[in-house]
Amino acid sequence: MSQSKQISKKLLQYSVIGLGFGMNLHSSLESGKDGMMFTIISVATIMVIGCLLGRKMKLPRGTSYLISAGTAICGGSAIAAVAPLTKSNESEISVSLATIFILNAIALFIFPPIGHALNLTDHQFGTWAAMAIHDTSSVVGAGAAYSQKALEIATTVKLTRALWIIPLAFVTTFFFKEKDAKINIPWFIFFFVLAMIANTYINIPEQITTGIVFLSKKALILTLFLIGGGLSTKVIKSVGVRPMILGVALWIFIALVSLAFVMI
Repeated sequence: MSQSKQISKKLLQYSVIGLGFGMNLHSSLESGKDGMMFTIISVATIMVIGCLLGRKMKLPRGTSYLISAGTAICGGSAIAAVAPLTKSNESEISVSLATIFILNAIALFIFPPIGHALNLTDHQFGTWAAMAIHDTSSVVGAGAAYSQKALEIATTVKLTRALWIIPLAFVTTFFFKEKDAKINIPWFIFFFVLAMIANTYINIPEQITTGIVFLSKKALILTLFLIGGGLSTKVIKSVGVRPMILGVALWIFIALVSLAFVMI
């Protein structure tokens, strides 16, 4: 199980970097800039609401903080980045990851049909998926299932949103007063940006970039298979009721608010 998670994590990172070779920096920034201010507001709002709800529900401080971080930014990557700073034990981290993982698996399959039912444009769906789905893998998968344009927009907006892991990590250090803890920066995000820059400004033969993007999409399919294979009854039972209620409440909140935002 742990080996499958390690493989899927690496495949996800490499496939996301590879997708950067099929994207133009200027058009991607143009597509993602509309949601920048909403991203800032929503990240702060989810963190505050999540921590307050967690306290009301008498959840461990670390669990509610990690679930909030995973919902606000980018799922498991955000949890992995800030977990060492929160003094959370293995049980709290596992429960938080399991909660986000289950909701991710559900979102991957229900978002594209909902998008089609609401007649969302590629731009609307890509932005919505990036804001309302937790992990980058599920965002990319949902975007790819909708359309190529939705995939490009969803990936760009999500990875821009994922950069908020860095300031959140510093805030977490202050919040939990753990100054010596190590901050795990998701370096693959920067390599994705470098791939976009290279594709935009360097005259790379189209055969090469097309091949990289093709292999990246195949790697992504394998990643989603591995993620789906980890969704078992044992994982669902391990989550418990209260963490799942918190995760679902935050998820529904960001999904509805972001949907209203893209449909304005």
